[in-house]
Amino acid sequence: MGELTSRERVIYALERKVEKLDRIPIHDSPWGATIDRWRGEGLPPRVSPGDHFGYDMTTFSPDTSPMFPEQILYEDEEYVVEKTRYGGIRRNHRNYSTTPEIIDWPVKTKEDWKRIKERLKPSYYRVDWVSGLQNYHRQRSKGRFILYGAAVGFDKIQSYVKTDELLKFVIKDPELVIDMYETDAKLAMDMYEIMVKGGFKFDAAFLFCDLGYRKGVFFSPRHYEEQLHPVFKRLCKFFKSRGLYVFLHSCGNVKQFIPYFIEEGFDVLQPLEVKAGMDLLELKEKYGDKLTFMGGIDVRVMATNDPTKIREEIERKIPKAKEGGGYIYHSDHSVPYDVSFKSYSYLIELVKKYGRYR
Repeated sequence: MGELTSRERVIYALERKVEKLDRIPIHDSPWGATIDRWRGEGLPPRVSPGDHFGYDMTTFSPDTSPMFPEQILYEDEEYVVEKTRYGGIRRNHRNYSTTPEIIDWPVKTKEDWKRIKERLKPSYYRVDWVSGLQNYHRQRSKGRFILYGAAVGFDKIQSYVKTDELLKFVIKDPELVIDMYETDAKLAMDMYEIMVKGGFKFDAAFLFCDLGYRKGVFFSPRHYEEQLHPVFKRLCKFFKSRGLYVFLHSCGNVKQFIPYFIEEGFDVLQPLEVKAGMDLLELKEKYGDKLTFMGGIDVRVMATNDPTKIREEIERKIPKAKEGGGYIYHSDHSVPYDVSFKSYSYLIELVKKYGRYR
């Protein structure tokens, strides 16, 4: 049997065709600040982490924002304050290594949302047809598994409404929340069609929607079922009707919602945040016949830069997670700045070693 392409490897893992697999697929999400650090520690110039470490997947996304002009309002040696393309104002560290502080947000009333909604129309201007399409063809020629990426649902709407205010809307104004969910989902689906007509071809959709924090989900299953569940069903039906797998990124402890994810038609759940109580092996045992899991490798262990602890994490999880297929390596969130290039390189070596099927 010849060497598998990345696309074949991911598909075989999703289809649980273990007899055809050489190893588990690999993907990850290092911070920009982490990549900058790695450049000084051995990552070759102009070589992406994906190319260097052999990531099997890559994602291409349209701009589904209202496309307001981005502006830097203030900056000093440590912070930068910016007006975002969503119309909000946020403060972040200059290296963009943390979750930004929300200073102002654009939707405080229904009238605010009406003005934003007018800007959320499908358009060819929302796609990078030059470097984006060029890179797509490059990645396709390398045999990578190609994902269409879009933030949707509660997580996306936090770009318009500060989280605590949005949670109030969930309770007090469900019609507004549902309209925001549905408007954004329709744009994500319309933009998929535009990108395909323009030359992109996708293997899966990767939908991003954080729904939990360390102790549980942001709102009750009842509110989820009434407001977001129908939207996710529609999204999954749309992408599956076009022959795509559907991945869901949802940080935090989202165990309560997993039965809904399965009913909606998601194929993959990522990233399985360990510090929030998402246990890869427990989830694999309970839902492994219905979902592929992607992630669950603790970045806090990576950040110790202790090879013994890193080896123990991989040795304990990967052999069991890979059983029967249905597992893709990823960190349990994204790779932070305090993980050294040497430590991460060692981790990927271990993943490839313990993730082998033949």
